[in-house]
Amino acid sequence: MRFPAPRRALGAAKGPAGGRKGDHAPWRSLRYRSMRWWSFANLVSNAGTWMQLTVQNLLVLQLTGSAAATGLSLSVQAGPGLLMGLVGGAAVDRWPRKVTAAVSQAVLGVIAFTTAALIAFDQLNYGILLALAGVTGLIATVDGPACALLGNDLVPTEDVPSAIAVGSLVHSVGRLGGTALAGLSVGVLGTGAAYAANGLSFLFVAAVIPFLRPVSTALRRPAGEPDGAAAAPAAEPEPEAGTGARDGLAFFLRRPRLVALAAVTGLSAIFGRNYQLTLAVLVTGPLGAGAAAFGTVSTVLAVGGILGAVLAARLRKPTVALVGALAAAGALLQIVAGFSPSLVVLLVLVLPMSVVESISDTAGTTVLQTDPPAHMRGRVLGVWRSASTGWGLVGPPLLGFLMELAGARGALVAGGLIIAGAVAAGALLQSRRRAATGPVPAPCATAA
Repeated sequence: MRFPAPRRALGAAKGPAGGRKGDHAPWRSLRYRSMRWWSFANLVSNAGTWMQLTVQNLLVLQLTGSAAATGLSLSVQAGPGLLMGLVGGAAVDRWPRKVTAAVSQAVLGVIAFTTAALIAFDQLNYGILLALAGVTGLIATVDGPACALLGNDLVPTEDVPSAIAVGSLVHSVGRLGGTALAGLSVGVLGTGAAYAANGLSFLFVAAVIPFLRPVSTALRRPAGEPDGAAAAPAAEPEPEAGTGARDGLAFFLRRPRLVALAAVTGLSAIFGRNYQLTLAVLVTGPLGAGAAAFGTVSTVLAVGGILGAVLAARLRKPTVALVGALAAAGALLQIVAGFSPSLVVLLVLVLPMSVVESISDTAGTTVLQTDPPAHMRGRVLGVWRSASTGWGLVGPPLLGFLMELAGARGALVAGGLIIAGAVAAGALLQSRRRAATGPVPAPCATAA
């Protein structure tokens, strides 16, 4: 057993960079120099990515004149995440993380530069663009989990929620900036400039990675505490796992917390978070407002997301139970929103809906990235990528079918009831399970 130094015993214990244990400041992860550099690099990268995504849709329309072709290009880019997520996650667990992230970023940069060159020399056609989109999606199955886990390595475990929330804010700001810069670049320099800018952003991230310094294992995990305990207060035996992609799936399925998290997140993604679809139909249909009114709703959703990210950054040890409670709260708000008599009432409800969603996202991502043992985290993220891509593809058509049957109001109410009912049923089953097995004795309990 380790005892604190005498000076530390008199006050709050301090971590590196002046951080204090128990600190809930939302920006505490930025006290670490490497995290500041990583956040800045990701801001640049997100702006470049959104420049390219915005221009890519315009480019497909120019090449084909078909909106369906635009959707197909996005599906081709997302497809590898569904089919190869497990393999990509297994690769991240096997290879050195910093090297993997740097190489994947550099390769993505080369793809962006290649596309820019093909545009400049008028050699790009729709088939080549689809092939490049597919390769981009394939590399992303490795790049996504490698970069996510590398960012978490830069801070202690209790500061991971802050790091994830900062990443969410960086994503939002990068999206706004990238979308605006896309229009400027197309108007002034042409379509290829957006791809070239994105290539430079990838190379910038790759150049920053070698200088990042992950925190030590001692700082990431207190002595005697099992890996991932920040997200899992109850003791539970670790499932055995091998080193292959299928071993990662088996590990995931044998870990009740991760299965429960996937169930709650999947139902919420399909029936509760497609607000750009359900609220668009509600605003322009039953509420009788126009496109400008839905723009206002979208703005409020964005503001709520930012507020939620700031609040979520104060979390230290989120759990699956918290994610479930937030999902249920969001579902109840969604049910009430389905009965909104006017646009004003809907706007009042949309803000807390977005805040709850943002906090739930950060809490769930923290559990996902800290609960598994370190050697399994890449494969767990690979499983998650496959699952999330699946419900991302299934959700909109299923929700659209539900709206055809029940209308926008009915879809919101029915979706909210499904989510809330599933969370309540899960909580009831968990309560009965605990009652049947009895309370778990606290480890290292001592007599008073």
